[in-house]
Amino acid sequence: MNFSEVFKLSGLLCKFSPDGKYLLRITVWSLCTKSVSYIKYPKACQQGVSFTRDGRYMALAERRDCQDHVSVFVCSDWQLLRHFDTETQDLAGIEWAPNGCVLAVWDTCLEYKVLLYSLDGRLLSAYCAYEWSLGVKSVAWSPSSQFLAIGSYDGKVRILNHVTWKMITEFGHPATISNPKIVVYKEAEKTPRLAPGRLAFPPPRAAAGVASPAETKYEIASVPVSLQTLKPVADRANPKIGIGALAFSPDSYFLATRSDSVPNAVWIWDIQKLRLFVVLEQLSPVRSFQWDPQQPRLAICTGGGKVYLWSPAGCVSVQVPGEGDFQVLSLCWHLNGDSLALLSKDHFCLCFLETEDRVGTAFGRPGDHT
Repeated sequence: MNFSEVFKLSGLLCKFSPDGKYLLRITVWSLCTKSVSYIKYPKACQQGVSFTRDGRYMALAERRDCQDHVSVFVCSDWQLLRHFDTETQDLAGIEWAPNGCVLAVWDTCLEYKVLLYSLDGRLLSAYCAYEWSLGVKSVAWSPSSQFLAIGSYDGKVRILNHVTWKMITEFGHPATISNPKIVVYKEAEKTPRLAPGRLAFPPPRAAAGVASPAETKYEIASVPVSLQTLKPVADRANPKIGIGALAFSPDSYFLATRSDSVPNAVWIWDIQKLRLFVVLEQLSPVRSFQWDPQQPRLAICTGGGKVYLWSPAGCVSVQVPGEGDFQVLSLCWHLNGDSLALLSKDHFCLCFLETEDRVGTAFGRPGDHT
């Protein structure tokens, strides 16, 4: 049988049918023993595979006879540990808690339902915030496994606790920030300083035909602050509404979120005090953000030639060095937190943050060893 698409994910080889709608099987290749294992009936969904943090178990979403199932495999020998059906209409994603004890399962966006299962397949709890409207859009566990954040299409984030699996609070994302205790950082272009009586025209690089990226900085805005909003197109699928991204800091003290209807802003919430702490408004829509694995430091990219870093001490805009316009579309921290991989469409850049022993950057193409 010919397959139209083959993609590789976390050491798994997944094969799709020619129309791209059905995931036929998963092939597991061992790089140590060179053995090959096959797993049938995987479901092609938003997030159908999840590994525990220690790498011992893998949960796989399956679809059999018009019914959703989850299979739990032991990664050492790929033997089936547990298999159970889920109370979902059309399972959209699964995610292990960092401690590997609880599996979160959420349903299609057409039905608000989040299910919590134990490792042996027992249903621990089911959560539904509302009915008859678009439901869950994003899910994230805190590193401590004490909180589960659920981003919804209604523009709110709901936090569940790990004891009763009940909601302890919800965070809204209003377009106007009026609380004077909330710090709002706005990205702004730097105005070049000119010597008295002198005009910088034409700019040196502009005269050579090379466009110079504008330098930017953060300014603290005075409240009330009105954030830029995006009006969704009502007659199109996948409307730009709801919480499209959320992530906890490694110490579980902060939660970063992005509302798709306010695409230029990143909201940072204080989880200890359960309140909004900081808002960062960029000049362009936020493409991606990720926390430093070692400390509460957030890296943000907007598809331009800059990387933005925030920590409780403040925030900074950093221009990616190099020739040409390097557009950062996504980013990823190294596990030790001392470097960042920045990805554009055709290139990548390794950025080493300043430490006591090294400072630098390195460029390359995907597949290069730098």
